[in-house]
Amino acid sequence: MSHRKGYVFIHGAWHNSETWRELKSRLEAAGHVFHAVDLPGAGPNAAEPKSLMRRPFDPEAFRTEPSPNADITQRMRTEAVIAAVRAVNNQTGGKAILVGHSLGGLTVSQVAEEIPEEIAAAVYLTAMLLVNGMSAHAMSKHVSMAEEMIPSVICASPKRVGALRLNTRSEDADYRALMQECFYGDVDVETFDQVTASLHCDEPAQVTSEPSTITRENFGTVPRHFIECLHDRAIPIDGQRHMIATVDAELGSKTIVHSMNTSHSPFVSSPDKLSEILLGIG
Repeated sequence: MSHRKGYVFIHGAWHNSETWRELKSRLEAAGHVFHAVDLPGAGPNAAEPKSLMRRPFDPEAFRTEPSPNADITQRMRTEAVIAAVRAVNNQTGGKAILVGHSLGGLTVSQVAEEIPEEIAAAVYLTAMLLVNGMSAHAMSKHVSMAEEMIPSVICASPKRVGALRLNTRSEDADYRALMQECFYGDVDVETFDQVTASLHCDEPAQVTSEPSTITRENFGTVPRHFIECLHDRAIPIDGQRHMIATVDAELGSKTIVHSMNTSHSPFVSSPDKLSEILLGIG
């Protein structure tokens, strides 16, 4: 009988625990414990600006209405995931494998820094893996992120509304095509419409400006893996590889790298291959 592992999954910006639904049956069928977190400010924990659903749509109101998610902090998210890790570890009697997608990498790093002895592996799925002191906002300005498409779909000034705002209920075909190319470039339109129906529109901006805090003594003791996505337009491959190289240099140890020939969301476009990689970790 194979060793029973515990996996804790952290979604990225604008997403929620439903992100991982294609992986749940695959990992549980292999005998492992699966837990997907809804972060504070996401999924059922997210509030939406009133202007999102107002019809006729008022773009000026949508650009200026303050976000009801603006007060969400990284501390809140870190604490929520630490609780999830401990619950899973109680089920398995072992250490959890922590998997984060995209902006969820920020929480992976902070949890692994705070409770390294409770984590079997930290896995970054085309996610923010940042050196000590760097924020996601600063990383987005790095030259390696020049091909990033996320700025093209942001609908309001984060400083003004307190959030990175997408129009997740847009009826504009051109805007939706940009969203699809950015996040789900290798799925058909029907699948894109299905998987994006539950997205929230406001990702709290202050989370992206909080600096990473990782050390060799804590975070550096946890085995880390990075699943790079070669055709990602949200976190371009140059940005992914820059983050890996700089963290490896800072910590004096190597990240184990896995490659997928996908866009930003292989949990939808290639769940079998992604499951295979995850089952091989830990």
